[in-house]
Amino acid sequence: MNETKPTPRKSFPNEDRPVTRRELTAWALCDWANSAYSTLSITLLVAYITKIAFPAPFELGGIEITGQRVWGWGLGISMFCAAWLSPVLGAMADARGAKWKWLIGTSLLGATLATSIPFAPLSQPLLIIALFFFTSLCFELSFGFYNGFLPELADDESMNRISGLGFAAGYLGGGLALVVVLVLFAVGPSIGLPDKITQARAGLVVMGLWWGLFMIPAALWLRDRAAPRNVDRGLGSTAVAAIQSVFHTLQNVRAFSVLSLFLLGYLIYNEGIQTVMSQAGVFGESVLSMEASELMLLVLMIQLVAAPAALAVGWISDRIGAKTTLLVCLSIWCGLLVAAYFVNTKPQFWVMGAVVALVMGGTQAVGRSIMGSMTPESKTAEFMGFFNLSARATSMVGPILFTEVMKHTGSANAAILSLLVFIVIGAVIVSFVNLQRGIAQAKAEDAKA
Repeated sequence: MNETKPTPRKSFPNEDRPVTRRELTAWALCDWANSAYSTLSITLLVAYITKIAFPAPFELGGIEITGQRVWGWGLGISMFCAAWLSPVLGAMADARGAKWKWLIGTSLLGATLATSIPFAPLSQPLLIIALFFFTSLCFELSFGFYNGFLPELADDESMNRISGLGFAAGYLGGGLALVVVLVLFAVGPSIGLPDKITQARAGLVVMGLWWGLFMIPAALWLRDRAAPRNVDRGLGSTAVAAIQSVFHTLQNVRAFSVLSLFLLGYLIYNEGIQTVMSQAGVFGESVLSMEASELMLLVLMIQLVAAPAALAVGWISDRIGAKTTLLVCLSIWCGLLVAAYFVNTKPQFWVMGAVVALVMGGTQAVGRSIMGSMTPESKTAEFMGFFNLSARATSMVGPILFTEVMKHTGSANAAILSLLVFIVIGAVIVSFVNLQRGIAQAKAEDAKA
């Protein structure tokens, strides 16, 4: 049965300032740009950190440091910091009408730091750790501001489609960046890159430059649409006011009860999905003895399939409703995790990867569009900051569960199956979300602003 479509709370393009195709292209290219980092970090940067920069343990302050610890802790702490900073920085951006400045600033700084990683001397481990940590922090922070533009560029009728467009651009951009680096490795000896270390460094340069260069359209064409507030305040007083605004939002969360319920469901089901994606390599290596090159090709396939799939799911959402589409996607995720318990051959793993690609982008895109539809226009960056918080606040729970189950059972199949609890609980919570009521609550907040 088709989901009842809620009454739109706004309509773009508007007469005063219609949304242009150029703006939408610039916004989508943000995902195209930063996806080079997300794709190459899990295939190339992790190998550089663990095998080249820190191939052997060393002591720092009496603590043994390994490449795996640098990667795991650096990633986890940066994600945790970004999760809790995002709502505050988002509120500051809303108050000053400065999402664009924060988006461009965090993105270009992150791209610069990423490009600097391969030039850091291997004799300076603390510098490499700092560059990696702040690159990851900038990457995570930039997403809150990027997502904050969605409610300004789309109305309720086009929210699913435009959200899907962003994810599709990201998958294509990340996939193409991966192809460029694979070609670079193949022709490396003939262009002055004779060994794996120099090829890896060149690949990291491509990663950073790709991120930075494709942010230029957003720097030129994308601008905030929401009117700034409190522009006469200094930066310090704006920060204090932003923190107060965040606490005010938390204290008055009952006014956005539907949105809060959705964020709770999203926090739980997204933890399962993100852990599946981050631990897929561990599963492939331990269960199927897959080589790194095989995993890179699998990631490339997932990127290329996920791009049109995200667009298709956005199209379907416009016709049967976002909530119904999300629940269907989560049901498919449940089936995937059950099937993963029985996977023991590489062809089976490739088939599972293809199905993951079909629902991965769609699940993310529909979740973001639901969040956008229930977000007050006056608080887009702040609320998308909470969305980012919900996505990352528990980012270490899933991997810990996966690791502990695998350790005690000796089975990666059982470990991946254990993540089913996240998807099921999250889906049950989402099933109680009344989307029309959530949009009405956002309209009421906008009427007071």
